[in-house]
Amino acid sequence: MSRQDRPNPSAPAAQRLRLRYAKRGRLRFTSHRDVARAFERALRRARVPMAYSQGFNPHPKISWIGAAPTGVASEAEYVEIAVVTPVEPTELVAVLDAAMPPGLDLLEAVVADGSGSLADRVEASRWRIELDGVSAELLGEAVARLLAASVVEVERLTKHGMRTIDARAAVVSATVHADVPGEPRPSGGPCGILDVVVRQTTPAVRPDDVLSALRVVAGLEPPVPAKATRMAQGQLDDSGGLADPLAQDRAVRQG
Repeated sequence: MSRQDRPNPSAPAAQRLRLRYAKRGRLRFTSHRDVARAFERALRRARVPMAYSQGFNPHPKISWIGAAPTGVASEAEYVEIAVVTPVEPTELVAVLDAAMPPGLDLLEAVVADGSGSLADRVEASRWRIELDGVSAELLGEAVARLLAASVVEVERLTKHGMRTIDARAAVVSATVHADVPGEPRPSGGPCGILDVVVRQTTPAVRPDDVLSALRVVAGLEPPVPAKATRMAQGQLDDSGGLADPLAQDRAVRQG
């Protein structure tokens, strides 16, 4: 067997790190596949000592957690990486963020505490959806109808064709407020803001599914495309809030 045909072994992982990053601006239109490629390039540029899988086609050990869909921004995306040499989380944030493209911003890194998986700590997302040209009053009426319904079915085009989804079943809570006055808007009119907590389901209910549900129950049609941003992910608490998925890792390190 020639050298190039041999498997490329990797040293065992010495440390796992959990990272929170943001997807902002024009990068919200980037697919998860392209985000993953940009992230791997940044890891190489920053010379992060990544652990690799075994076999003839080794890959860096990266685990993505519930990536945001194309077309939405996020302040709370999570990924876990494994390295062969321990690194200091604060130093990793500095060098890796500098290596990433504008709009893909590394916000935090913590050493994994070793218990459970990060995916097990994420069961819902909190979304901020801005509906330019729709007043808070009109949006509030539509949301009230959505919350009053027991089932709201919407259709989504998937790679297997059209699929019917019950969007109402995934909505944990929804509140409406008006945007800050004076901020310029494309429509020049009002802008209603919807803060909605959506439970992770299979298939996942996305912001556009929530908007489709508002159209079904109230005929709500924003004059311009809505802008959605994921603000948080985590486990649901008794009040419907979301627990920070990295809180346990921070507590172990500080203890």
